[in-house]
Amino acid sequence: MIAVSIVEDDDDIREALALLIDAAEGFRCADAWIDCETALEAIGEDPPDVVLMDIQLPGISGIEGTARIKERFPDTDVVMLTIHRDDDLVFRALTAGATGYLVKDSGPERILEAVREVRAGGAPMSTNIARKIVSSFRKTSESPLSKRETEVLAELCRGQSYRAIAETLFISEDTVHFHIKNIYRKLSVHSKSAAVAKALKDKLV
Repeated sequence: MIAVSIVEDDDDIREALALLIDAAEGFRCADAWIDCETALEAIGEDPPDVVLMDIQLPGISGIEGTARIKERFPDTDVVMLTIHRDDDLVFRALTAGATGYLVKDSGPERILEAVREVRAGGAPMSTNIARKIVSSFRKTSESPLSKRETEVLAELCRGQSYRAIAETLFISEDTVHFHIKNIYRKLSVHSKSAAVAKALKDKLV
């Protein structure tokens, strides 16, 4: 059972998401909050597996809220669910620790699929967001990564799970883990989202 909490200030959207989560097999809606202040105060009582987070919220922004949640509860995945498609906001959300980034016109099944993906080690993004990020990259000559490490990082940026990366590159999952460990070391990061953010910022793939 995947416990999902929602931070969304639009009453209709918040209620619709809660109903969607509770109606889906293998999911439960742990909480639904109107703002980050309320979420941060209450979340410690029963940290969820995944938080669906809006960006534009009254008071503390969704990006700042994400950073605070990840600092206190590193095992909780945060998926941004927003109307915003701006490159800078995507980068800031990933840097804050978001594991995925979906736009609000994503269908119900895509939202549920994204929650499953983050719990399986993926980093789901709406197709147009992922395409925008990947197409904006220009590989730099100063990249510390090997060709294979760059390929693995590019797949991470597309939101692929370790298993999917292994299948795409025709290598074992153990080899994927080995390359990702080296990527983390070379980029001085400690998580998938931080590696993706670094790739976006430094144009490494």
